[in-house]
Amino acid sequence: MINVAVIGAGAISGFHIEGYLAFPGRCRIVAVADIDRAKAERQIARYRLDATAAGDPGDLLAHPGFDLASVCTPPGTHAEIAQRLLSAGIHTLCEKPMAASLAECDAIITAAQRSGAILSVVAQNRFTTPMMRLKQVLDSGLAGRILHARVDSHWWRGPSYYDLWWRGTWKSEGGGCTLNHAVHHIDALQWMMGMPAEVQAMFANVAHAGAEVEDLSMAIMRFGSGALGQLTSSVIHHGQDQQLVFQAEKAKVAVPWTVYASTQKANGFPERDEATERALTGFYEGLPEVTHQGHTGQIDDVLTAIETPGRHVLIDGHEGRKTLELITAIYKSAITAGRVMLPLDADDPFRTKEGLLAAAPRFHEKTASVTGFADNEITTTGR
Repeated sequence: MINVAVIGAGAISGFHIEGYLAFPGRCRIVAVADIDRAKAERQIARYRLDATAAGDPGDLLAHPGFDLASVCTPPGTHAEIAQRLLSAGIHTLCEKPMAASLAECDAIITAAQRSGAILSVVAQNRFTTPMMRLKQVLDSGLAGRILHARVDSHWWRGPSYYDLWWRGTWKSEGGGCTLNHAVHHIDALQWMMGMPAEVQAMFANVAHAGAEVEDLSMAIMRFGSGALGQLTSSVIHHGQDQQLVFQAEKAKVAVPWTVYASTQKANGFPERDEATERALTGFYEGLPEVTHQGHTGQIDDVLTAIETPGRHVLIDGHEGRKTLELITAIYKSAITAGRVMLPLDADDPFRTKEGLLAAAPRFHEKTASVTGFADNEITTTGR
């Protein structure tokens, strides 16, 4: 039986708790911690857990009686907590984003390597049937070489969203919608296509006057293959329509699943290629469905890795770091109004939290700070 601690009892912790409860024969939650101890106690009561509540995560770390921990605290605290857990040999599932800087990511990875503990970074969208199937469609080559990718990470959040105490500042949140909302779509993009070679970006805060950070960004990317990509990260889009669209040599494929194939007439104009569409759809629909979705699927992946010597998790620290490096490149390009080449140099100041904080614009002053909302419901997907 794997003993589990959940560190941080905010809204996202519920997804972790529900995920662990899906596997009662494999794991049990023995502790929940939050700097607001009452929040930890409420989660224990809500889910009827036989667990200890702690007000200081350090209290748990001083006397760890658990094998695995979920880090569900604000982004700016991930690095310190994850390093302490991993250094103590405790397997760690860290919420997104992995950390506030690449330097912190490197320190977390080093702690995992030294202790041999398993590190997984949350990217729950990979554990969905449409995303898993699209990845396999692209890898199969049936659509041909990818020529262009478009990622629409469209969300909508009202001004009061940034009233929560840790949201809306570069220091505590690490960034705006690019880091904290588009992170999963950016992870999916680099998972499916690999890392781009160069990035150019712009960002702004156009609708959230109570936040320092951006609420809209746009990036253009060039990949080593020659393919181009474009990404919009937003918390101003009504309808929250989200998609990844890949234009390949033989067809367009996308998630949510759509396929459209064209072939040329004698004069070069398009004609629909229904045979290719049928082949791609048949391949897609013939792929297996994911057994466990979202956070539950990733928790199953982590538990399986703990139970199976030599088994690797799908999203380890290196995968989490790749996503943050691409986000860092977007921020650097937007701040400096220049082209950024990847990978970033080892001495690039944007690799550190201090370097980003020194350069980042404060679009507005954060004007409100509340400890929580009466309605604590959150959404992790569009619509």
